[in-house]
Amino acid sequence: MSKIAGQCVLITGAGNGIGRLLSERVIERGGYVIAWDIDQTALDKLAADYPGQVSAYRVDLSQKTATQTAGQQVLLDHGGVDILVNNAGIVQGKSILDCDDEEIERSFAINILAHFWTVRTFLPGMIERGHGHIVTVSSAAAISPAPRLADYAASKWAAFGFDESLRLEFKRYNLPIQTTVVCPFYINTGMFEGVKTRFSFILPILEADHVADKMIKAIEKNRARLIMPPTMYGMYPLRLLPPVLFDKVTGFFGVSKSMDDFTGRVS
Repeated sequence: MSKIAGQCVLITGAGNGIGRLLSERVIERGGYVIAWDIDQTALDKLAADYPGQVSAYRVDLSQKTATQTAGQQVLLDHGGVDILVNNAGIVQGKSILDCDDEEIERSFAINILAHFWTVRTFLPGMIERGHGHIVTVSSAAAISPAPRLADYAASKWAAFGFDESLRLEFKRYNLPIQTTVVCPFYINTGMFEGVKTRFSFILPILEADHVADKMIKAIEKNRARLIMPPTMYGMYPLRLLPPVLFDKVTGFFGVSKSMDDFTGRVS
């Protein structure tokens, strides 16, 4: 079991959405939050709402040097972190030809490359202290993607593989570090505004509070994998089908049309 009370928990994307909800739940359980976000206003509000329980850092995770510099500052300020939650992510929601080069690179920089920089910064301290937990927020798009998600799905597939490899690496070398990968379907936070599902009783748009609660419990119970909703687990055996049949099944459930009316969060 990974306890949260008394632990330093670094959460990327902590100012809004799932990151904000996770921060609140960590604080409720007696943990200390190290909050990273690019939104300074959201960070200031989080710190003001929970004085003495949050250290806020404005970090642009799309920039490797900025991410690494922030990590070194956290080491100086706090000595390390006990639980690292790589939660921050972005989605463009555009077709492959509508995404420009910079948007594609930004998707990969935030959704997966930043994971490498944070883990490489904080893992040595976890190993030295003899405990730690790394949480990777991937996506159900890593199991069953959709049109207009080429950059997002590819980066989240990479995040899923990143976690899998870390878990096996830690076991191979007997390192006392836990890992959890989280693969949620669309979440009602505004990030995926406009997405739709054909059968909401089978593939519901997830509520953010529910996802945050499940994530916290998964961390506490050292669950290696959390996929939401549970029906998404059924996609694994379906992937054994020939692609033409798999595509028909996902088309029937509306996955292939789920992004048709996507607008995303409006600033």
